[in-house]
Amino acid sequence: MADSGTLHDAFLDELRDMFDAERQLTKALPKLARAATTPALKTAFETHLEETNGHIDRLERVFETLDEKPRGKHCEGIAGIIEEGSSIMGEDFDEATMDACLIASGQRAEHYEMAAYGTLIAWARVMGHQEIAQMLQETLDEEKATDEKLTSLAEGGINQEAGDAMQSSGEADDEDEEEEDEEEEEEDDENADATAGSGSGGAVSEQKRPTAGAQRSRTAGRN
Repeated sequence: MADSGTLHDAFLDELRDMFDAERQLTKALPKLARAATTPALKTAFETHLEETNGHIDRLERVFETLDEKPRGKHCEGIAGIIEEGSSIMGEDFDEATMDACLIASGQRAEHYEMAAYGTLIAWARVMGHQEIAQMLQETLDEEKATDEKLTSLAEGGINQEAGDAMQSSGEADDEDEEEEDEEEEEEDDENADATAGSGSGGAVSEQKRPTAGAQRSRTAGRN
C-alpha cells in the first residue's frame, strides 16, 4: 500500500501551482496594460508585471531551499480568470467602462494569489520553514499593495467616469427617442391633412358635376 501524501507534498503541489500561475500572468499583464486607457492604470499593470517576474525568481529560491527543481503545474484557477479577462477585452465598452472592467479582472487575479500565498505561508510556518515563509510574505505584501492600488484607482475616479458615461449615453438615447417620436407625430399630422384634403376635393368635384336631369333641362330650354 502506497504511503499517504503529507503536508509537505501538498505544499510542493501548491508551490508548483503558483509558479505556473505567475508565469501565466507575465503574459496576461501586458495585454491588460495595452487595453487600459487611464495612464495610472496602465502604469499599475506594468509595475505589477515587474513585480510578478520577481515573484517567479522568489519561488525559484523557495524550490532551491527545499532541494526541489523549480517546475510548475498548470494552474486551472488563474487560467480561468485570465480567459474571462480576455473575453471582457473583446467587448465594445466605452473607455471608462473598459478600465473599470480591467480593474475587476486584475483584482480577481490578485485575490486568487493572495489566498494561495496566505495558505503557503501558514503551511511553511507549521513545518518550520521560517525563511521560506518570510520570502512568500514579501510576495503576499506586494499582491496586497497591487490590490489596494487598483481599488484606489477604481474609487478615485474610474468607476465614477464609467457611471457618468452611462448616464450621458442614456440621456442621448432619450433625446433620440424624443426626436423620433416628434418626427412620427409630424408624419401622422401630414398624412391626416393629406387625407382630409383628398376627401374635400372629391366632394367639390361631385358638386360641380351636373346631373343628367339638369343637362336635359338646359337642352330643352335651348330648343
